[in-house]
Amino acid sequence: MQKILTRWKNSKWVRNSFPFWLILPTIIALLIVQVYPAFYTIWLSFQERSPDGWEFVGAKNFERLFAMSIFNESIGHTIIYLVGYVGLTLIIGFFIAFLLSKKIKFSGGYITLLFIPWVIAQIIVGLVFRLLVVPNYGLLSGIFGNPELFPPDGLSVLTAVRPAPWFGDFPFPPSPAMIFLILASTWRALPFVMLLLLAAIQTIPTQVIESSRIDGANAWQRIRYIMLPLIMPTLVVAIFSLTLSGINGVGMVFSLTGGGPGTNTQVLSYLLYTIGWGQLRFGRAAALALLMAAINWVLITGTMRITKTGTGEEDVR
Repeated sequence: MQKILTRWKNSKWVRNSFPFWLILPTIIALLIVQVYPAFYTIWLSFQERSPDGWEFVGAKNFERLFAMSIFNESIGHTIIYLVGYVGLTLIIGFFIAFLLSKKIKFSGGYITLLFIPWVIAQIIVGLVFRLLVVPNYGLLSGIFGNPELFPPDGLSVLTAVRPAPWFGDFPFPPSPAMIFLILASTWRALPFVMLLLLAAIQTIPTQVIESSRIDGANAWQRIRYIMLPLIMPTLVVAIFSLTLSGINGVGMVFSLTGGGPGTNTQVLSYLLYTIGWGQLRFGRAAALALLMAAINWVLITGTMRITKTGTGEEDVR
């Protein structure tokens, strides 16, 4: 028996297949957690619940989704949210990373303090920011409710209606609640982006910066023509991460605004939650989930091409 076991252990098949058996538990977990839900969502998007069970309805869930006025409105809200959230986070994150790269005193302590928001869950951040502006007893409600600062009757961030749109039905300018939602999301994501950009800036050779300074380049020119091209791969990673988290995250909207006032902060991720768990229309929610997956792919591909094109033009110049 021992000879058989020894021969089996030393066989070529066992040696070659041993790595597969080591990763088999991970493969099974991925099939259960990711692959099966993905195929189930595709199947569910073509089904509709009936008294007799699930009924195949073809593309009707997509047609009904497109016919919903709130769907088109949510696309506009999502675009505004992503542009404000991604743009503001990148700008502030780069500015802070640039300052911390100057070898200032206690920079390690500053980085530790700045990283705290990133470890807090989205839904907790939303609740904290909501408590800041809750009418009557919010910490900032007295400031926003001051008629002298916000005439004529003050400003209630969570209930103020959106101004009249400037471009047809596109929801711009955004409501105060949307602006506050963007600020809260930026506050939470800022540490992650700041650390990414700080690490990238610190990899730039000091000789390159010093040479450009000797050649007469001012601070803006050094940032525009030297620092940004050199940290472009990191910027791409930051844009991908922010875009994906912005379009798919629902916790912040759920806890801070609940999609309101009205539908002024109803982004696609929260619309998906509302259709699926609020209205129990799982087939239509699955159709929206597939559309959001396609939007994610388009955004990522477009960002990669734009960044690659921009970098190529800079190299030519």
